Amino acid sequence: MEYNLDAKVYTPEKAGPMSIMDMLAYFEQMGAMRVSDLHIKVGVPPTYRIDGNLVKLKGPPVTEEMAEQLIHPLLTQQNIEKLKDRYSIDCSYRFGSLQFRINVFRDNDGIAAAIRALALEIPPVEQIGFPNDVWRDIIDRKHGLVLLTGITGAGKSTTIASLLSRISQNRACRIITVEDPIEYILPQKYSIVSQREVGKDVGSFREGLREMMREDPDIIFVGEMRDPETIYMTLMAAETGHLVFSTLHTRDTTGTITRILDYFPEGQQAEIRNQLSLGLAYVISQKLLPRKDGKGRIVAMEILNNNYAVANLIRTGKIEQIYTQLQTKTQDAPDQKMITLESHIARLVKEGKVDILEAKKWVNNLKAFMDCMQRD
Repeated sequence: MEYNLDAKVYTPEKAGPMSIMDMLAYFEQMGAMRVSDLHIKVGVPPTYRIDGNLVKLKGPPVTEEMAEQLIHPLLTQQNIEKLKDRYSIDCSYRFGSLQFRINVFRDNDGIAAAIRALALEIPPVEQIGFPNDVWRDIIDRKHGLVLLTGITGAGKSTTIASLLSRISQNRACRIITVEDPIEYILPQKYSIVSQREVGKDVGSFREGLREMMREDPDIIFVGEMRDPETIYMTLMAAETGHLVFSTLHTRDTTGTITRILDYFPEGQQAEIRNQLSLGLAYVISQKLLPRKDGKGRIVAMEILNNNYAVANLIRTGKIEQIYTQLQTKTQDAPDQKMITLESHIARLVKEGKVDILEAKKWVNNLKAFMDCMQRD
């Protein structure tokens, strides 16, 4: 069956019929920082995520036929065939000034899609929203593992792309990535950049990592650490003289270390703790909070710098004591520059950028946040 990108498939109330192109054009009109996602699902109207909140179009529920006519035009014939045999597929689609990351899957009602917008232009690292200048230390590093963590849609990929883009501007080095799918196209400036997409250029993250070791990389970006073998190989790469970036879906820095350890059996955890203590450079956990003025969202970060004291706590398994390091090692010194999420959010509230009631919904530790609010 032929699918048409411009087919007028869905008719909202008080508006003319819309195609999937019309729906994607709304992202360009409003900006990807405000309108981040579009959800198409049988049984409910098309739904956007605007400033972090789901907003349904006013109109009839999407039928199975409508869903196919909206989703399939965005897929290659190869991906349409794959969807017949798989539970879900990941792909990307370029439209105007935006790149869209698409996950198509089946649920109890039929075909569904989550479509995320990414601006093609990578924001300068100064505009990301770091609470200090730790990013300068990161882009100057020659080795170690830098982990970006947070829930889906927290801006992890944007932060990594911004860091890699700045490295490419400043240094002549070999950058190789394995992503699923490729989200930002990194600039070829002083660096040589190769981006590989899982399912298109390489079979899996594990295969990509294995092959990378023969491709003379200086800097590696592994889109996500999804299984023990990928984690183990990522740690090995960081230990053996590469600067490695990757992501995890965890809500804070200490939880990130615990999650990594939990991937491995108890008998192997001492080895992994030792590898982490040696190879880890930074963990940055971030969230995107609604701005007080209603104009988009702003990043809040928790930053863990793996200094000597933190490395010792990781090696000896005293993970619960790391939060104290985050609270106290905050000075502008190479082995410090840490901050808790609560401290950064409190700063954003005091600066008038985030409403305090909204802030309380996003902090991990409410008591710690209130303590930060009471300090000068």
